[in-house]
Amino acid sequence: MSRSGILRKRSVTIAGHRTSLSLEAVFWKALQDAASEEGASVNALVERIDRERAADGSDGNLSSAVRVWLMQRLRERVAA
Repeated sequence: MSRSGILRKRSVTIAGHRTSLSLEAVFWKALQDAASEEGASVNALVERIDRERAADGSDGNLSSAVRVWLMQRLRERVAA
């Protein structure tokens, strides 16, 4: 397995509290790129993803929600 498949745990601050996300390196890079393109910090983008997850009534964990959000973003870009 390439190094991009190794889980990396990092702390983020959302809604005023610290939490950790475990994502593979390739997802961390995609998240950083998405935040940069949107003119937001990684924390702000993760907070938005978390709010959207709560609004949708999703019961998955935050790391999964971030991966799904990134995949949906990629699919939208490919379709465009």
